[in-house]
Amino acid sequence: MLIKTILLDDEPDAIKLLQLQIDKNCPNVEIIGTFTNPKLAIQSIKKTPPDLLLIDVEMPNLNGFDVLEKLMPIDFSIIFVTAFNQYAIRAFKYNAIDYLVKPIDISELQNAIEKASQRTRISEMELKLLKQHRLEKTIDKIAVSTQNGIHFIDLKDIILAESKNNYSVLTLTNKSSFTISKTLKELQEILEESHFLRIHRQYIINLNELLHFNKTDCLLTLKNNINVPVARNKKDTLIEMYRNI
Repeated sequence: MLIKTILLDDEPDAIKLLQLQIDKNCPNVEIIGTFTNPKLAIQSIKKTPPDLLLIDVEMPNLNGFDVLEKLMPIDFSIIFVTAFNQYAIRAFKYNAIDYLVKPIDISELQNAIEKASQRTRISEMELKLLKQHRLEKTIDKIAVSTQNGIHFIDLKDIILAESKNNYSVLTLTNKSSFTISKTLKELQEILEESHFLRIHRQYIINLNELLHFNKTDCLLTLKNNINVPVARNKKDTLIEMYRNI
């Protein structure tokens, strides 16, 4: 089944390039509309909703967030296209939303479209959270997709992230856990911006949840009494950060 898609970007050249990339590399995508005017895009989407919207974030008059707020409730998938700085990109990583950074890489475009075609539709809470992260320059909560929908998790409630092949398992302070479709490497890029440290190829821990570190055995005990190994090359880093908590 073809994915009916609309492109929205205030730069005509960007629209042409993206359309060319999709036509050439994404045979499962049918572009049903391209727009450089957000207001016209809103009118068209309300009349004929697509399966997928690729939308630029920074546009004059109405930015990407403004457009989506006017389209709520949304029953189609979203991919943000951004030329944001590194901080703003991290804000996207904290959410269960796909994004592409200009200039767009073909393989990343294909992967984003594949994920977007399978994911839960964006909610008002998720959009609000993403917008807040971008504007306030503070991130204290993440949105994670699961089979049952989207869960919003406070960073302070995450004790441990554990690698499970191409997935990761988050263990929370209330003893619940979530399996998410991010690798530990992807989580490391996100969590180490806050009070977390990757101490082993298989584990990332919350530095505020430490209970005891056995330096002889390189074994760390967390407040929930879970024991996790510390890689030898991470031992000194952990001790130094231990002192600074």
